[in-house]
Amino acid sequence: MALSATVMKSLKHPARLVPIAFLVVIALGTLLLMLPVARAGAGSAPLLTALFTATSAVCVTGLVVQDMATYWSPAGHAVILALVQIGGFGIMSGATLLSLLVTRRLRLSTRLIAQSETRGLALGDVVTVLKLVLGVTIAVEAMLAATLTLRLRFGHGEPWADALWNGAFQAVSAFTNAGIASYSEGMVRFVADPVVLVPIMLGVIVGGIGMPVLHDLRQQPRNPGRWSLHTKITLLGTAVLLPAGMLATLLFEWNNHGTLGALDAPGRVLNALFHSVMARSGGFNTVDLGQMRTETLSITYGLMLIGGGSASTAGGIKVGTFIILILIIWAEVRGEPDSVAFGRRVARDAQRQAVTIALMAVGMVCTGTLLLLSLSGLPLRDAVFETISAFATVGLSTGVTPTLPPAAQVLIIVLMFVGRVGTITVAAALALRGRQNPFRYPEERPIVG
Repeated sequence: MALSATVMKSLKHPARLVPIAFLVVIALGTLLLMLPVARAGAGSAPLLTALFTATSAVCVTGLVVQDMATYWSPAGHAVILALVQIGGFGIMSGATLLSLLVTRRLRLSTRLIAQSETRGLALGDVVTVLKLVLGVTIAVEAMLAATLTLRLRFGHGEPWADALWNGAFQAVSAFTNAGIASYSEGMVRFVADPVVLVPIMLGVIVGGIGMPVLHDLRQQPRNPGRWSLHTKITLLGTAVLLPAGMLATLLFEWNNHGTLGALDAPGRVLNALFHSVMARSGGFNTVDLGQMRTETLSITYGLMLIGGGSASTAGGIKVGTFIILILIIWAEVRGEPDSVAFGRRVARDAQRQAVTIALMAVGMVCTGTLLLLSLSGLPLRDAVFETISAFATVGLSTGVTPTLPPAAQVLIIVLMFVGRVGTITVAAALALRGRQNPFRYPEERPIVG
């Protein structure tokens, strides 16, 4: 009885509950995808193929080992879309609720200070938060689906049934940052169609910016001074990274006829921006990434690892973490005792958490890359790209995913899962474990640098 009580108490811990919930959904999705009705061809999907696809869908990553359009039947597509929707909604609500649980664990005085200074999500009941997440999800996906359906019907001549299904599939995949397309070639067929690409970009940005930011923007749309520090640094990071990624892509790919070089000038700008947005966790592509120059892929490595906003559908270490790291470095270079942004000090525990998460992510990427190199024999640039894309749950690929041997596919599955639930649960676990010791050891300064 005591052991059972201990196990139940352990499972109630939010930092353990989230990964367990994801594992259950992945297992159920795998079983459904292994049913003969889920496959377009004869027989059932192999266990590894079903597990890889289910993990990619639930973790809203987008990497696939089989052609989505031809390998899976309509029933299989429906299962994948449901897994993507569940994963996306669960991630947003799970991350948001964990942040509230963490805040509730702090002392009352600290909670009141945090609430008055950040003006973020209220400490109110769980149902209110879930309604907010659900409302945003339905509203954005419905608008995206309607726009894409009309464009596919009247701009590309798809029958109403196909246009409605493809529009809805791409809408859900965009908002959840899954990057799984219902077309064999992804978004390549729409490389010259801004009416399709722009809404998809907007859906990815809104889904990847984070629920706390959307809450602030809804509450105070015309009063930036009352936005929380989290909202300000997330929007700042997004406003800098998106055009920076676009300009870097244009610089290195302008004359590359394997990617942007075959397009006219407006098309190059549009698709460079599309790549910059998708590298932040969107996962769609309109050009062959395998033809990109190494310089562009190197820039993409960084964008993928940074990812989107906290408590969002995006992956990566999160843009807020990245900005906090820059603030720490800037304060140290200037010899200042505090990291400051927008007239606010960044809390010391937030700084420690940012450093910890970033170093753990780098460690995972390095370890994953070494293992992938040994298991697959891929060139270094492809192995690094695949590892970061899986861990940051981006879903972009240079085209090597279907060629991976079984052991390498298992590694990618692990990276997708750890990358999706790891940064959320590690951040929560660090905050939940925070405590004050009744004593302090004597201080000594080691040599640094």
